[in-house]
Amino acid sequence: MTDTETLAFYTRPGRFTSPGPHLEALRALPDTVPELFRTVQGLVIHEYLPWLYGLDREPGYTDTAHLRSAEQIADRLLSDGRPLTESREPQDRFGGCCRHFTILAVAALRAHGVPARARCGFAAYFPVPNLEDHWVVEYWSTDQARWVLGDAQIDPIQRADFEVDLDFTDIPRDQFLVAGDAWNRCRKGDDPNRYGFNGADMYGELFVVGDLIRDTAALSDLELLPWDFWGAMPRPGEPVGDELGELLDRLAAITADPETAAEVRDLYEADERLRVPERVYNFILDREEALTAA
Repeated sequence: MTDTETLAFYTRPGRFTSPGPHLEALRALPDTVPELFRTVQGLVIHEYLPWLYGLDREPGYTDTAHLRSAEQIADRLLSDGRPLTESREPQDRFGGCCRHFTILAVAALRAHGVPARARCGFAAYFPVPNLEDHWVVEYWSTDQARWVLGDAQIDPIQRADFEVDLDFTDIPRDQFLVAGDAWNRCRKGDDPNRYGFNGADMYGELFVVGDLIRDTAALSDLELLPWDFWGAMPRPGEPVGDELGELLDRLAAITADPETAAEVRDLYEADERLRVPERVYNFILDREEALTAA
């Protein structure tokens, strides 16, 4: 259950949500979720959506999309001499993915003393036929005494293009399925090929399993890149055996419910198959790299 210790844990900066020397720069950002999300949207651009902003370049990942920490994101943005409170033109924004919007928003919320964490799973609100691999913010509402899902990426331009009408500061849980919920649904007969990354035309059980393990790590304060592989994660073409399936069932039973999700930290610490090592496999770059790698 959500207690004061849990809230304190998700208020402290973690390895990738630490602002480093940029704490005051993050504290200068708005301290309310709607205003913060709007500010983040003026700082980060999704590398697969440049055309929405009138940029004449092919979608794809730049070197910045492989940066892992809020400190590195702030380093790049602040290097132009402007504060984080100042919106950048699309071509001057930090190029990344949904995770980078999420990490920056989580780091800023924590800097303001708001409990927040990154969640990995699948969104139902993109204009694609399947549920899209995605990251969002889950923050604690003191007024409502509950965990709330919010998407820091979806700005008015995306909302109009996607033709979606949702409150992205309070997303219904049937519109964003945390990975444990997706795994539970697949165990009950849902088609795993409904889950994946439409941008690369890749779907299936691999995404559900990978996202569940990434979500477990994120709940334990280690938010890896969406294409990082380690430990128990099967590689493409590898089956999910009974032993791994049982472990995933345990993870899903804990993480699907926001009230119990934090309890997965004990299982993460106890099982070396889940713990993130100092070197992981970057699937996009097809190489092993240290977690400190730029």
